[in-house]
Amino acid sequence: MKRRRLGAAAVLLAVGAAALALAAASSARQAAPFKAAWIYVGPHNDNGWSQAHDNGRLAVQRALGSKVQTTYKELVPEGPQTCQVIESLIRDGNKIIFSTSFGFQACVVSEAKKHPDVLFEQATGTAQAKNVAEYFGAGEDSIYLSGMAAGAATKKGVIGYIVPFPIPEVIRHANAFALGAQAVRPNTKVRLVWTHNWVSPSLERKAAESLVAAGVDVLGQNVDTPSAGQYAESKKIPWVGYDSNAKKFAPTSWLTAAVYDWSVYYAPRVKAAMNGTWKTGFYYGTIKDGFTDIAPFGPRVSAKTKAAIMAKRAALISGKFYEFTGPLYDQKGTLRVPAGKKLTVKDLYAQNWLVKGVIGSPKG
Repeated sequence: MKRRRLGAAAVLLAVGAAALALAAASSARQAAPFKAAWIYVGPHNDNGWSQAHDNGRLAVQRALGSKVQTTYKELVPEGPQTCQVIESLIRDGNKIIFSTSFGFQACVVSEAKKHPDVLFEQATGTAQAKNVAEYFGAGEDSIYLSGMAAGAATKKGVIGYIVPFPIPEVIRHANAFALGAQAVRPNTKVRLVWTHNWVSPSLERKAAESLVAAGVDVLGQNVDTPSAGQYAESKKIPWVGYDSNAKKFAPTSWLTAAVYDWSVYYAPRVKAAMNGTWKTGFYYGTIKDGFTDIAPFGPRVSAKTKAAIMAKRAALISGKFYEFTGPLYDQKGTLRVPAGKKLTVKDLYAQNWLVKGVIGSPKG
């Protein structure tokens, strides 16, 4: 009898241990963090576009703590290698992937079809599917405001603007910059130099050098690094940045920049993915909702110019002003937008012409 009692006790202990093990395993599974990933075309600390996105990622990590595990892949080439990077992130267990460059879109679309259980977010793109959402914002509004600072700073009426690829996103930004400059100084010319690269310190510096050699007395950019600003500082000419507050690289040349706060979008989207309420869609953030804005002004921006810029900013927020309202003419003087007509976001996403006063080809 004693042996039987001992045997029964042993069985009970074994069953109890197994139950505890299962409970522990279940608890571990429940406690496993939700994995979210970002892919960048440049380095995460480029002081520009990619760093602005990475700041958004870090904000997600701070907001959700141990409930989420975020990661990133940087310097990802646009093309077939993007697909390989996405596959590796999926193998690592990431359930939502934020693609932050237009050239990643083809792989996002193909990988989304192969992995319907993974959610994808494409910045600056045009593709949507059941598990693919699209997001960006009215950066052109903030760029217009930064263009006003450039227009007030030029003495010659000729501003240089460094641009990457001839796609609608960049074209509308160049147009907004020119319109902002012309609002302060009518007939201002904006000369473009195409780098055909999103992030290349050497190409951006060469572009800045060529623009200054061509006679511009203010520099602006739609590319990712502060190289042009560093060159502007060495030449003691004003500079307008893009993506991030990069004043530290050109403290005396700095005017301002259009900037983005990606956390406005990222935190809610990751939360939605975690709780099962995520849905596809198109987001276009504004100054009003805190997604885009202008960086702090530099010492060269006068009180009068600051006041004019902030008044226009208020008008953009209230809807009393919109930079892409006609009449608008292209480089050849052809009327493109009749008086009173406003371009829609859909129009902006297809824009392939440059406004009057811009020197350079919309084809790059």
